[in-house]
Amino acid sequence: MSFWENFWEIFWWFFFVYAFIAFLWALFAVFGDLFRDHTLSGWWKVVWVLFLVFVPILSVLVYVIARGKGMAERSMERARAHREASDAYIRSVTAPSPTGEIAKAKALLDSGTISAADYERIKRKALA
Repeated sequence: MSFWENFWEIFWWFFFVYAFIAFLWALFAVFGDLFRDHTLSGWWKVVWVLFLVFVPILSVLVYVIARGKGMAERSMERARAHREASDAYIRSVTAPSPTGEIAKAKALLDSGTISAADYERIKRKALA
């Protein structure tokens, strides 16, 4: 066997492996979207699953063509919700602003929990 015969065999093998992995990714994306879609009734989900099981390649293509726009919208909405949750978490665990620290110290001073010297020290530290 020559190098080029082996090269093309390897090339086609990699191509088919890539195509198979891409198909599996698309299939799992369709299944995920199908079960995340709350507007689709249960019977339609059953029909889609049956088609995806028995005629997978054609069903994936039809699903992406027919419901691709909604699939993208649901994906963007999910990403937005995750980003908002992440931002809210980050805001909740970060250090408070200097104004917030001074306001808390003032409330403690007014309630008599800390002295005026402590309040001034906290204020200086917050402003530094």
